[in-house]
Amino acid sequence: MNWGIAYAALAYLCWGLFPLYFKQLSEVPALEVVAHRTLWSLAFVALLLTLLRRWTWAGPVLRQPRVLGLFLLSAALLVANSLSYVWAVQHGHVLEASLGYFINPLINVALGFAFLRERPRPVQWLAVALAGFGVLWLTLQTGSLPWIALVLALSFGFYGLVRKIAPLGAMEGLALETLLIAPLAAAALGLWTVQGHSAFAQGDTRQLAWLLMAGPLTAVPLLLFAAGARRIPLTTLGLVQYISPSMQFFLGVWLFKEPLAPARLVAFACIWAALAIYSVEGLWVGRRAAAAKGLRSC
Repeated sequence: MNWGIAYAALAYLCWGLFPLYFKQLSEVPALEVVAHRTLWSLAFVALLLTLLRRWTWAGPVLRQPRVLGLFLLSAALLVANSLSYVWAVQHGHVLEASLGYFINPLINVALGFAFLRERPRPVQWLAVALAGFGVLWLTLQTGSLPWIALVLALSFGFYGLVRKIAPLGAMEGLALETLLIAPLAAAALGLWTVQGHSAFAQGDTRQLAWLLMAGPLTAVPLLLFAAGARRIPLTTLGLVQYISPSMQFFLGVWLFKEPLAPARLVAFACIWAALAIYSVEGLWVGRRAAAAKGLRSC
């Protein structure tokens, strides 16, 4: 249990520090960053799978069109999420990005109801409604939807939904996702290099070093997350996951000096309240279930 919490917390700490990494690549277009992230993640994960001798899944999976289709969809969602996030960080929208990941657990509740026939409890619906009110308030006060937050929350929510029904584990799934989109990423980087627009063509060693780090920085948190998720209850994991958007929020306010207007603060307050309700109710239900199980075992 303690190791599981440590693994999960380390994963979310890594994700929470991602704005610091992507700020180092502010001069590289977001699409190029995502292309590099795809290729170096594939190289890193392929090396790990080779060292661990865990390629036996590849042959059967590559002969199953349905599985390939699922992972092509998950790869597209991951690219959309990554591209939106990198663009947001590079253009000074770290606060709105953190808002998206605060909303994400509540999006998961709605997606579970819509696609997995899960039946959220009334208090969970209250939390979703309160978060929805926060988004509506922000839209009315600013005159536009917080589209970055919504794209991040929805793309990662649907990504989680697809990965939930897909048959591969974290490392194997990431390998297949990146393998499916690697040809497109390699072709794009090749074209930009020939045109003289890429980091390769410009020969900036600092940028290239940061880009090469994209492989381990993408794969390691996913592996830590997978290790933690197997060892701790979902209610505990649900609380630990707020480490990442909280860190992003504080980085946005105190390090990057993004403005926290009153309308945005009210929206955040609504969503924080929704998350508090959701988390406390989940813990309470989990403890009741554990107590009932203990009584039955006696």
